[in-house]
Amino acid sequence: MVTFLAGGTGTPKLLRGADDVFDPAETPVVCNTGDDVELGGVLVCPDVDTTLFAEGDVLDRETWWGIADDTTETHEELHRLADAAGLDSGPRYLPNEAQTSGREIARWRRFSGVAEFMELGDRDRALHVTRTGLLNEGRTLTEVTRTLCDALGVERPVLPMSDDPVASIVHTDEGAMHFQEFWVHRRADPAVERVEFRGADAAAPTDAVLDALDAPVVIGPSNPVTSLGPMLAMDAFREALESTPVVAVSPFVEEEVFSGPAGKLLAATGYEASTAGVAEAYPFADAFVLDEADGTDLERPVVRTDTTLGDPEDGERVCRAVGEALETVGAEVT
Repeated sequence: MVTFLAGGTGTPKLLRGADDVFDPAETPVVCNTGDDVELGGVLVCPDVDTTLFAEGDVLDRETWWGIADDTTETHEELHRLADAAGLDSGPRYLPNEAQTSGREIARWRRFSGVAEFMELGDRDRALHVTRTGLLNEGRTLTEVTRTLCDALGVERPVLPMSDDPVASIVHTDEGAMHFQEFWVHRRADPAVERVEFRGADAAAPTDAVLDALDAPVVIGPSNPVTSLGPMLAMDAFREALESTPVVAVSPFVEEEVFSGPAGKLLAATGYEASTAGVAEAYPFADAFVLDEADGTDLERPVVRTDTTLGDPEDGERVCRAVGEALETVGAEVT
């Protein structure tokens, strides 16, 4: 068994075409939940959902978000009503007292549904409504995600990193904002001062996650700060990585990042925005997979290949390099 850690689109892209290298049933994916938001009363889990949709073969692979060919009639009507009523659009946080009342899994990340700032497709929304309803019935996020896997025909186990709430809060020169406001609404424009993983001190990985972390671990080419940071902020999660073989795929080619705000966030949190910075952020990683054009000299084993990810054959190629890197550190892949 090999366990993958996922945040953003890096790991879903890596796993596309990986079935000839890693058996899906024996390759669980642990997903970041620090990006989750409650929007208009429904819980949206972007990183969990990207993995679910990718593994269920319904993902919109143009945007790597939501369901392919989905309609957006509800989203459009929400904006029409807000415009007609003269209501401001953009992120509308619920009052402070509403952030920590009621359902714990959504605390510190609650937004009004008025003129919702994240576009949700209609089929996409149905999944969020189902998730929220099951949570309201008393099920855990792990249990609900397993149910959604069954509904989508997903063979690969998909595990939320925790059943406890952890919210990624980006502190900027314009004030603190949830990561989704920073990334989706503001397009990562504000200057970043620091990143907080609110709730991590009281959160813990689930038993299912800790069991998965007993196996060798692969970190996909994800953002080290907001994709992996919420996981690493939980002591038990980080300690588990320190005691198992870990291979990380760099999201950089030297100082050039493939996509997203990883460079900006790494720099703001005290790391160099580069492959070297990623290596420093992952002291528990035993080996790395780097792009063949990346000449970064690391003091740990390195396997190089073309790490561009787009087509299924790309995922297969990089996963074979991952397998080679696991072998260099003596990991037993069963």
